[in-house]
Amino acid sequence: MLISNTDFIPGREIIEVIDIVRGSTVRARHIGRDIVAGLRNIVGGEITEYTKLLAESREQAIGRMLADAERIGADAVINVRFMTSMVMQNAAEILAYGTAVRLK
Repeated sequence: MLISNTDFIPGREIIEVIDIVRGSTVRARHIGRDIVAGLRNIVGGEITEYTKLLAESREQAIGRMLADAERIGADAVINVRFMTSMVMQNAAEILAYGTAVRLK
């Protein structure tokens, strides 16, 4: 499955726009990570615990979006975007979405 954040796939012709596809995950912070992150916040620098959490969340959201695209018979997903929103205190949703298409 091809994915792109542009509205085309280079060298390929889009023959059908199928539908919007999406995948999301809601993740809560872990108290252990919060303690370490709090300490890093005092001394400065990257908070790698949250970087890893967000990277894992994005990959899971992408995987769910691609599964949605496969379910409807897409060859590619174009215009892929990410969005995040706070669901409740200490929990956020990561949403990946795009346009499922068929290619020639």
